[in-house]
Parts: sequence; structure tokens; C-alpha cells
Amino acid sequence: MKNQFPLALPGQVIGLLGGSFDPPHEGHAHITREALRRFGLDRVWWLVSPGNPLKEHGPAPLARRMAAARAVMRHPRVEITDVEARLGTRATADTLRALRARYPGVRFVWLMGADNLAQLHLWKDWRDIMDSVPVGVLARPGQRISARVSMAARVYRRYRIAATASHLLGRATPPAWCFVNVPMVAESSTAIRAAGKWDADDVGRRPGCKIRRAGV
Repeated sequence: MKNQFPLALPGQVIGLLGGSFDPPHEGHAHITREALRRFGLDRVWWLVSPGNPLKEHGPAPLARRMAAARAVMRHPRVEITDVEARLGTRATADTLRALRARYPGVRFVWLMGADNLAQLHLWKDWRDIMDSVPVGVLARPGQRISARVSMAARVYRRYRIAATASHLLGRATPPAWCFVNVPMVAESSTAIRAAGKWDADDVGRRPGCKIRRAGV
């Protein structure tokens, strides 16, 4: 649905992976496939953000990032969206409020890397995020310990679903979160930009282009 909001039906479980995707790469695609497999999701939407409010310099144009994302993530159960631009939201909590109002009966699950859980308490209305939707956390190399001892992990310790029961997350009543260890692709958007390789066509072709979340 290139020029409208994506379709979702009441009762469906939709995973949301947000970020600037500047550029998108195989690491994003990899964790998306893992999330579909581990968290009991029907679909995943990539929320390609208009820009990160915490960054001084804006990302590449949205249309360019959307095109590159479609080239990188080809999966029948994944949709590339510019929902935040259409909703006029930037902060994750605001996006979730707007989506839940727009899609009554749809079960949303917020997806993030373990590095983002470690600093979730710095995000706007972070408790509202944890209280409103289940949260699926995928571990990245070097971030496991900091994530597990983070403020969010401590405050919501009693609501954690064991990794062995991760498939229950999608239909869990929030607050609920699950931390899973998955094989991770090491490449990052920052490294790709630093290497001067951020080209929409090139990103779509590279087999090894190696989550990060920008929408705080």
C-alpha cells in the first residue's frame, strides 16, 4: 500500500520495527525474520521514520530510504511503511497511541534491539510504551548484560516472558516483554554511511549489508 495506511484486521498481531533505516541493511531484515519466527506475529511493519528528533543532522530523504528498504526486505509478511510521516508523529509513544486509535482490535508488538532496551528509560513516556503493547527485544552482540540490568528491565521484571515461551508474546496482555538471543548480523547503518556506501541501489544489491531504533 504505497500511498495509504497499511491494512490490518482486528485480531491480527502486527510487529512494529521503527527506525530511520539510514540506510536499511541485512541486519534489519534478519531481525525481522527472527521476530516473525519467535514472537507469534502475523506480520511486521517497518516504520521508516521522517527523522530522529535526537539527531542534529537529518537522515537521507524519506523516499530514498523507503525505496532502499523495499529492496532489502522482500517478504510476503513484511510491509515497508511511512506511517509516522502520515500520522505526524516522531516519538514512539505517540506513534503507538495513534496506531492503536486507528486500528482498534489489532494487537501491536513493539520490536527493538537490546541496546534500545538499555536506554529505553530515556525515551518520551517510556512507561506508556511498556504498558500499552507487548515488547519484543532481540539481543545484539555486546548489549545483553546492559539490557538485562537496565531500568526498564528492572521496573518490569515481573512481566518478563521467558524466551522459551516467546511465541506467546504476540497475544500477551501488556505489560509484557520478552528478551531473546538470536544470531545477529554485525553490520550497522552508521558503519555503512561512514564507509561511503549509502547508495539506495547499492544497498539493495549487497548481500552482506550488516537493529537499531531511532524513534525515541
